[in-house]
Amino acid sequence: MADAGGRNTALRFRTELQDFLRFLRHPRFGPRLPDGRSGNGIAADWRPGAGPLRLLQWAALLWLVNIVFLGPLAVMAAEAGGAQHRLDIDRIPWLQALLWAPLVEELLFRYGLRRPGHALLVVPVIAYVLFTGPQAATILLVGIVLLLLWREHASARRRPLSWHARLQYREWFPHLFYLATLLFAVIHLHNFNLNQTPWWLLPLLVLPQFVTGLVLGWLRVRRGIADAIILHAMFNGGPLLLIWMVLKALD
Repeated sequence: MADAGGRNTALRFRTELQDFLRFLRHPRFGPRLPDGRSGNGIAADWRPGAGPLRLLQWAALLWLVNIVFLGPLAVMAAEAGGAQHRLDIDRIPWLQALLWAPLVEELLFRYGLRRPGHALLVVPVIAYVLFTGPQAATILLVGIVLLLLWREHASARRRPLSWHARLQYREWFPHLFYLATLLFAVIHLHNFNLNQTPWWLLPLLVLPQFVTGLVLGWLRVRRGIADAIILHAMFNGGPLLLIWMVLKALD
């Protein structure tokens, strides 16, 4: 990939991984990774900056970490506490996992990381949408939110945060980043029938989602919301595809 001046802007996966690890030590509000895009408007935010192969590399790394390390811990915690996953393997929720959850969860937990001025609009509405579930009314609400965001970015009268507010946000950004990631993990406790699971085992049940949320948050800040949504969908799709293939093989 090359920028307008002909310089190569593509990064090796190892370089991105190193950037991610540095980001975790001190999360910061930008800048974006060099990927040939220009501007910070909605077009740059919603245009994928990473190619499909790079996103697949990140998805593969997350699958590997979850299969080898985090998944077994979550399974042991579930067995120790008596928690049961709600997934019905006979009715795999393809559309919800591949379209609805990536879009809604990224809008709720990570869109505002680079657009704090929009959080007051996005967070309350999308939180309602998330807990209500996909219905005609909530799908319409998501469409309205996206339209309003587009109009706000396109408007010449758009007013960014004041300089003082931006300085305060940058100071609090590391805390907000980890808080958003933690809340993202916590909502996935809804995927389980917890029964009598003790509270101290609950973090282990959603440790895979917490680690995945760290990657998605970094990707959203350093590239854009489109990359985070696509990787989220890929991450969800891999395990579901594996389950589907196993079920087909057993038929």
